[in-house]
Amino acid sequence: MKKLFLIILVLPLFHQGNAQSKRAKAKADKVTTANLERHIQYLASDKLEGRRAGTPGEKLAMEYIVKNFEKYKLTPKGDDGYIQAFEINEGKNFNAADNYFSVNGTKLDPKGDYYPLAFSANTGTKGSVSPMLREKDQIWFWNVADLMEDNKNNPHFDVNTAIKEEATNDASKGAKALIIYNSSSLADNILFDKNDTSAAVSIPVVYLTKAAMERYFSDPTDVFDLALDVHLTVDNRVAHNVIGFLNFNAPNTIVIGAHYDHLGYGEDGNSLDGKGQIHNGADDNASGTAALMELARILYNTKSSDNNYLFIAFSGEELGLLGSKYWLQHPTAHLNINYMINMDMVGRYDPARKLTIGGYGTSPVWGEVFSTTTDGNLVIKLDSTGSGPSDHSAFYHDSIPVLFFFTNTEPDYHKATDDADKINYKGETEIIDYIVKIINATNDKGKLAFLTTKDLEMKSMHLPVTLGVMPDYGYTGQGMRIDGVSKGKTAEKAGLKPGDVLLQLGDYKFVDVESYMNALQHFRKGDRTTIRISRNGEEKTFDIQF
Repeated sequence: MKKLFLIILVLPLFHQGNAQSKRAKAKADKVTTANLERHIQYLASDKLEGRRAGTPGEKLAMEYIVKNFEKYKLTPKGDDGYIQAFEINEGKNFNAADNYFSVNGTKLDPKGDYYPLAFSANTGTKGSVSPMLREKDQIWFWNVADLMEDNKNNPHFDVNTAIKEEATNDASKGAKALIIYNSSSLADNILFDKNDTSAAVSIPVVYLTKAAMERYFSDPTDVFDLALDVHLTVDNRVAHNVIGFLNFNAPNTIVIGAHYDHLGYGEDGNSLDGKGQIHNGADDNASGTAALMELARILYNTKSSDNNYLFIAFSGEELGLLGSKYWLQHPTAHLNINYMINMDMVGRYDPARKLTIGGYGTSPVWGEVFSTTTDGNLVIKLDSTGSGPSDHSAFYHDSIPVLFFFTNTEPDYHKATDDADKINYKGETEIIDYIVKIINATNDKGKLAFLTTKDLEMKSMHLPVTLGVMPDYGYTGQGMRIDGVSKGKTAEKAGLKPGDVLLQLGDYKFVDVESYMNALQHFRKGDRTTIRISRNGEEKTFDIQF
């Protein structure tokens, strides 16, 4: 009877406490939702012009994040207050507006019909010339068909070296410019290498595509009025990571990160709807940046103080994880990192698309955490992979456990239509609540053990085949350096390793990630070929089959 009386007495108190807890959560969520709306509406406003790394718009976003880090009483942990500046060197560039090539008054299309080579002189010239003649003080043509035929079985042949030698010799004999073309069907791999740092030759050097040669010079014995002007620039910008620290004097530190840069006006060629429009990037990734700032506010009063918290807003992610890689190579705080949480595109939650949480396999502890930490308001898909096209990948490759929160790609991805009015603010609030639960659940776990996982393959451009490698997007040398190799895929079977620099696939050389993907377009599943690489400065060749 006494037990029954106690149960009757406790039940109203339990229901009262539960109701109070629900009211407290609703009140806290209301504050979070309002803050998210304020943050995202500013970060994704036209005033910031798309937050392209290293631009005034990025700087405005940086200043906004700093202001909020100060408001939430984070300790500055950059090189200069909260800021860590780093240079983005995107190599050489040629803009269509600054370069000119006309034939009989018809202007040719840069990149489509022709392109200057990276070692070309920055100057212009004009004249009335025949492609078949080489007269002093005129523009000369050079058909590399015979050169390609003579060297098709020569593994040491470098076409760029041959062109530089030809241009230097021709200039000494009176050529004012050199136009390269290839009338044969052999692949010449003559590319614009933005990372070429060799000295420029003394005359303009331009490559004319086979189609343009046939279209504009159908009779090579005729005389044509040509005008040519080459203008190459070196694109250097300064971007900024923003770093704040919440110190509980704990032995380990959780890194919480999100990138705040986006595409600007699409100048870098990474938008899906072209250049010219402001790409506000509300979901990608004003949403993650807003969540970062809200977690800084919420965790300031956390009882989960067995870890410290380092909050990093990364720049340069859209250009290849530049900010996160730079911070790992030049850490502004030497801490014992426990694990890293990354939030990239967390603003468009839809139960049909689910919330994907990547990195589940990067620590054996995650299984225990997720089995005891749930959220009935979210439909969740767990993904074991630690690598991927966002900043957590850089930490994973540094042997740090990660979690990647992502509400999945939607139709506005990398388009000018990714605006603040499409964000699911209540859904993002629930995601933040869930992240706090996960952080609380790991509070007494100590330092989490690290596990390697299966890497994601690069599937950009709908490639017909892949090697099964993750590119190092921050690499600025010639070729494509491997960041990771997927188990059981073509690259691993051939013996390729992280750190190898890929140089040539069959007949197709490449100078960067983009030209590497173009080379893959020439192969199909089952094809056999060779791949030439550089490993620790030594060139090697491997046989592969896709």
